[in-house]
Amino acid sequence: MGEATPHIMIIGAGFGGLGMAIQLRKAGIDNFTLLEKASSVGGTWRDNTYPGAACDVQSHLYSFSFEPKSDWSRKFGLQPEIRAYLEHCAGKYGLRDHIRFNTEVTAARFDRTSGTWSVTTAQGESIEARVLITACGQLNQPAIPNIPGIDAFQGTAFHSARWDHGYDLTGKPVAVIGTGASAIQFVPQIVPRVSSLKLFQRSGAWVLPKPDRPFTGLEQWLFGTFPLVDRAYRNLIYWRNESRAIGFIRFGFLLNAFKWLARREVRRHVRDPRKREKLIPDYPIGCKRILISNDWYPAVDQDHLELITEAIDHIQPDAVATVDGTRHPVDAIIFGTGFKATDFLTPMTITGLEGLDLNDAWRDGAEAYKGISVAGFPNLFMLYGPNTNLAHSSIVFMLESQIRYVMQCVRMLEDPGLHFMDVKPQRQREYSDGLQRALKHSVWEAGCDSWYKTASGRNTNNWPGFTFSYRLMTSKLDLQDYELQPRPTPASP
Repeated sequence: MGEATPHIMIIGAGFGGLGMAIQLRKAGIDNFTLLEKASSVGGTWRDNTYPGAACDVQSHLYSFSFEPKSDWSRKFGLQPEIRAYLEHCAGKYGLRDHIRFNTEVTAARFDRTSGTWSVTTAQGESIEARVLITACGQLNQPAIPNIPGIDAFQGTAFHSARWDHGYDLTGKPVAVIGTGASAIQFVPQIVPRVSSLKLFQRSGAWVLPKPDRPFTGLEQWLFGTFPLVDRAYRNLIYWRNESRAIGFIRFGFLLNAFKWLARREVRRHVRDPRKREKLIPDYPIGCKRILISNDWYPAVDQDHLELITEAIDHIQPDAVATVDGTRHPVDAIIFGTGFKATDFLTPMTITGLEGLDLNDAWRDGAEAYKGISVAGFPNLFMLYGPNTNLAHSSIVFMLESQIRYVMQCVRMLEDPGLHFMDVKPQRQREYSDGLQRALKHSVWEAGCDSWYKTASGRNTNNWPGFTFSYRLMTSKLDLQDYELQPRPTPASP
């Protein structure tokens, strides 16, 4: 197979795609290509450049286990530092020659006869690949709400994941729509600059203090000089985070102590009793993503910030209008409205055996065997696929588990006698049914809508277990789970 038809195709150059590529290189496999729609690596840490962007998982755990960084500036990494870390990884492991930037994938079709995927790019190019690995993430497509009049707005409007750094917010009346994970980071950064801020909240969030601080020079020296100290610290973080899983996956009442903590923070930092009342959620803690911040409540407490819980009716050329008839004149609108997390591989069109469209296969909600393989789509492997998201620990740990599993599949497909491998529908169905049964006991089913769920209420995003149980489950490839199609023997002349 020549260079024009790479053996392995990886879509996306964030944590998942880079981690996969590094392990391929470590295994001596160089016949792979990463297709990246942007002009640089980093995924969500390249896209989200809004003021205050940071991680809510500790730096030492939110990094590859095989590439420790001893000089993190803070306990919780900031966006520029995480992006620089990924750029470092791409350079150190010689990945840049394998990455094709500014190459967006629009479609991929599997050909049974050749046993290969034909990948189509936005430029109309068609590239063949024996193995297709998607590493697109779950939080890469900004969700803009469908509000009447949104296109008529004559001021500046943008999503937090596409921050307009050319627009100066200083002294401007600004609207922020949404109070989720991004908004609690950027609102405190822009409040001191704007003349007024209209903060539109659909539902409050449970916000806990963030145990963050800069690392001292001594700590960084210890991590760098004594790798065992670095490893011990990472393990301490891992097991401390892991202990919280039980509250999410089975015994939600254990999270109630955090409700007290969140309420205490509101009382400490917010003077206005009406604001306090609006900030406290009316749903069980953990049902939606728990957020961490030390400056969210002080920011909302500012006199020139108005917290609005009336639903938005429509947007006018110079204002946001709520259902109670109030006009809120603004010069700019910032959408902190999250991502289309349950859409997974859309807007790509993925076509498997017998012309099966992945969107049709997933019409009742995305599912994949172990979050990696989908029946009817041979030699396709997903990283950060359905039901592999976490509420308590680092997705990088989950990605490394998935990468180890996919590496075993890649090794299998090196067999010249094997045409393709396709997970058995029955195996996928049994796995998915068991997973949904486990989710019924989780706090995410405690009675609220969230980005973890489809419109029909199916949780397609979260893993209802410990991360070490997922690693154990993905540690060994069981060939009984797959239909192994032998390569056809050429007809004799």
